[in-house]
Amino acid sequence: QVQLAESGGGLIQAGGSVRLSCAASGSIFSINSMDWYRQAPGKQREMVAHITRGGSTNYADFVKGRFTISRDNAKKTVYLQMNSVEPEDTAVYYCAADIWSDFREAQPSRYWGQGTQVTVSS
Repeated sequence: QVQLAESGGGLIQAGGSVRLSCAASGSIFSINSMDWYRQAPGKQREMVAHITRGGSTNYADFVKGRFTISRDNAKKTVYLQMNSVEPEDTAVYYCAADIWSDFREAQPSRYWGQGTQVTVSS
């Protein structure tokens, strides 16, 4: 069993900052890419940021220059530093990761966290 647990959400004023964390635990052999997604009320889930095992990153256009994704492979944790937040950033934020539970697996499996609410007040 593999679990992803997000933390760090809450109520933030517009223009402020917050850092989200997502820790992977359980039966883990290796973690490949790790991502942050978000889903606002009435909208589809959308990718926010992506980071490879080696640290290469990719961002959605609507967060470029404001959000930073990073990871600590030793801690099996991915972070999302959110700066200059806007009311439009209000959503449930989910982490996702491609994880091998066993070295014999040919392909990793995708796992999702339960989400953490971020609410930005104007």
